[in-house]
Amino acid sequence: MAYVVDDVATFRADAAWGARDLTEVDGATVRLHWTDRPYKWHVNDGPEAFVVLSGEVDMLYRQDGEERRVRLKPSDIFVAEVGDEHVAHPIGEARILVIERKGSV
Repeated sequence: MAYVVDDVATFRADAAWGARDLTEVDGATVRLHWTDRPYKWHVNDGPEAFVVLSGEVDMLYRQDGEERRVRLKPSDIFVAEVGDEHVAHPIGEARILVIERKGSV
């Protein structure tokens, strides 16, 4: 059944990185996250698309043995492939759409 998610701007989870499951596509989840705290360094077991909907997020990632940082703003997308170590640090509150393999960290 089709539906509209019309509360993205006001969505707030009970805890940092809490999420609302929106749908599943061929084993990948599409989830709306709310957070005001950093996540943890991790490596996904599949690709991940990380779309900032509101707020700003510093995405830290390691590439060629170096730690790098990029500031993501609304409508920016960070794509992590298998094996990419990364961590998200929101600047205040952020709402993020994450598409990744079901059960991924």
